[in-house]
Amino acid sequence: MSLADSYRHCETLARRTGKNFYYSFLTLPRDRYQAMCALYAFMRVTDDLGDSEDSPANRARALADWKTRFEQAWSTGETNDPILPAVVDMLRRHNVPTRYLTDVIAGVEMDLHPVAIQDFDELNRYCYHVAGAVGLACIHVWGFHDERAIPLAIDCGTALQLTNILRDVREDALLGRVYLPAVDLEQFGVRREDLTAPVASPQVIQLLEFQARRAREYYDRVRPLFQYLDPPGRPILETMIDIYGGLLSEIERRRFDVFSRRVELGKFKKLLFAARNVVRHKCRGWFRTT
Repeated sequence: MSLADSYRHCETLARRTGKNFYYSFLTLPRDRYQAMCALYAFMRVTDDLGDSEDSPANRARALADWKTRFEQAWSTGETNDPILPAVVDMLRRHNVPTRYLTDVIAGVEMDLHPVAIQDFDELNRYCYHVAGAVGLACIHVWGFHDERAIPLAIDCGTALQLTNILRDVREDALLGRVYLPAVDLEQFGVRREDLTAPVASPQVIQLLEFQARRAREYYDRVRPLFQYLDPPGRPILETMIDIYGGLLSEIERRRFDVFSRRVELGKFKKLLFAARNVVRHKCRGWFRTT
C-alpha cells in the first residue's frame, strides 16, 4: 500500500469510528489532520484487538503480534499492514517517540483480565497508559514550544479518561472492569455489584459525584497547556475539552444516570464546537497582528 493510500485508509477509519475525537481533528491544518487520523487509527486497532470476543490468551497474543509488526515497520520501513505506513510516517515527521504507542499497547493489555483498581495512584498509572501517552503523542503532532506542556498533556489524557470511566461505569462493571478505586467504593459504601444494577443507588450517585469533581480538577489543571502549544494545536485542544467536558456536564445534568442509557453528544454539537474554536483562534491571531 502506498503512503497516500495508507493515510486515506486511516482517515476513513477515523471518520467512521472516531465519534468524539474525529470532530476535533477538523480544526487542524491538512498535514496535521492526516497525522492525527494515523495516530487515531493505531489506537483504534489496538483497542479493537484488546476488546475482541476472543479469549484473553488469544487477545494477548494478538496484541503482542501487533506490537512486533509495529516495531518491525518502524525499524525496517516494510509492512503489509494498511495503517502502519502512515503511522510510521507520522512518527518520523513529527518526532513522536515510539514508546508512547507501545505504552498504549501495555495499557490495553491491562484490560485483558478483570480489573480492580485499589487507589487513585493505581488509576492514575492506568490513565497514563491508555490516555496520557496518547496526549503526549498528540502534542508532538500539534507542536509545542515549552517542556511544561508534557505533564499537562498527561493530565489532559487523565481528564478525558476519567470522563470515559464515568460514562461507561456500568458497561465496564458488567465486563468485570471496575476502574473506580476500591478505597473510594469503601468510602461511599458501594459494592462492586452495585455498579451493575439497572438503577444507581444514592450511594453510587455520591460516588460518581466525587469522581466527577476529581475529573473537573484535572480539566482545570490543563488550562495552562494552551500557552505552551503552537497555534495549530490550540483549537483542537479546546475542541477536545469542549466535547469531553460537555459529556461530563451532560452526565451531571442527568444526575449521573449513566445506567439507563449511554450519554452522548450529538454530531451537530461537536461540529459546532470545532467550527467555533477555529474561528475564535483565527480571530485571536488576527487581532494580535493588527
